[in-house]
Amino acid sequence: MRITVSGAVGSGKSTVSKMLADKLKYPYYSVGDFMREIAKKRGLTILEISKKAETDKSIDTELDDMQRNLASKTDFVMDSRLGFHFIPNSYKIYLKVSPEEAAKRIMRASRSSEQYKNLEEAIKLLKKRMDSESKRYKEYYGITFPNENAFDLVIDTTDMRSEDVVKEIKRRLKENNSQPL
Repeated sequence: MRITVSGAVGSGKSTVSKMLADKLKYPYYSVGDFMREIAKKRGLTILEISKKAETDKSIDTELDDMQRNLASKTDFVMDSRLGFHFIPNSYKIYLKVSPEEAAKRIMRASRSSEQYKNLEEAIKLLKKRMDSESKRYKEYYGITFPNENAFDLVIDTTDMRSEDVVKEIKRRLKENNSQPL
C-alpha cells in the first residue's frame, strides 16, 4: 500500500510518517528532506529555497521527478505536501495544526535550516513559507493547497501526540479494510 502524508508545516508529517512506516515495516521517503538537501547544496535556507522555487521551476521539477519515480513502488510511506497529487493511487492523509503549535514544534525541533528569534517570528515566517508554497502549487499544478477534500483522512494534530496520530491512522486503515493491521 502506498501512503502519502501531507500537511501544514509543523503538523507532524515527518514524525508521523516515520513512525507509521516503522510500524508497518514500510520504506519511508521524505520530500521535505530532499528539499532541505537542495537548499543546503545551494547555500540557502528552507524559506529562501521555497521563495526561489517561485521563479526557478527546476527545483520543483527535481522534487516532482523524485515523487513520480516512487509511484512504481509498492508499500511505502511518503511525507510530501503534494504526494497525493503525484501518487493518486495512494491512501492520502492530511495533517493540520494551529499556527501557534506548528511554530512551537519547529522551534523545539532545532532544525539548523530553520532558526527563529521568537514564537511570533516563527509564526510569521512559517505562514510566509506556506503561502509561498501554495502560490507555486496553484501556478505550477493548478492545485489549491490545502484542500482537505482531496484526502482520504484528515487529522487535526494540534492537541495530539504523534503516537496517537499513528494509532488513529492505523485504526482508520483497518476500518477501511485498506490494510490488514
